[in-house]
Amino acid sequence: MTPIRIAIADDDSGMRLVMKKIIEKSGEYELVGEATNGEEMLELFEREHPQAVILDVEMPGMDGIQCARAIQDRAPLTVIVFATGHEQYMGSAFEVYAFDYLLKPFKVERALKTLALISMRLNGEKTPAVPKKPAAPRPAPERLMLRHKEGVSFIDLEDILLIQREDRMTVIYTEDGARYITSDSLSELEERLPAEVFFRSHKSYIVNINQIDSITPYGRWTYVIKLRGTQHDALITHERFEELEKLFA
Repeated sequence: MTPIRIAIADDDSGMRLVMKKIIEKSGEYELVGEATNGEEMLELFEREHPQAVILDVEMPGMDGIQCARAIQDRAPLTVIVFATGHEQYMGSAFEVYAFDYLLKPFKVERALKTLALISMRLNGEKTPAVPKKPAAPRPAPERLMLRHKEGVSFIDLEDILLIQREDRMTVIYTEDGARYITSDSLSELEERLPAEVFFRSHKSYIVNINQIDSITPYGRWTYVIKLRGTQHDALITHERFEELEKLFA
């Protein structure tokens, strides 16, 4: 099995050493780099593209919360874990949809459990699924006019599966496997799309609710949405999942 690529950021060299030994002990991870603050982590992230990152919250310069937001704007499916000695930051960690939150000083067994859960998530091992709801009625076909640097594209709304932030751009995926890139923000597209079909599940995702196949747990506060006809997943927060349930009540 290919090791999972992971990076850590902490301004405490002793804590970085502890995390390095825990990662090595897990046997399923490859440590691709260490950083002492958020700016260094972003440089490391752009260079190594780790699948998971462990971030201290309080670091000089860019802190862990700011760094997590920047990482999610580049690659929303990156697994983010906070490791900090300050419990008051749990609310901020919730806002950026962290996979887990390790409160220092934590036991080795606790950190190993988190790494094992990350491995399950990234290797696609099954977790209990949230029961599926009946699909909502499809609206009459409409089209979206999308401006981009090559000109203008017209997309049938019913063909759109997923819209997500990716590498600081907005990307639209359709049923036929096409991929459209636009500089429009998710919020701008959300205003132009019918709310009864397109649902803002997460700050980085809009999904076509008629194309949802299943929803499974992801970390402590978030779920993964599987969509029909694509390998691309979306995330949905616990609060937005409750709002989605109301649409099918």
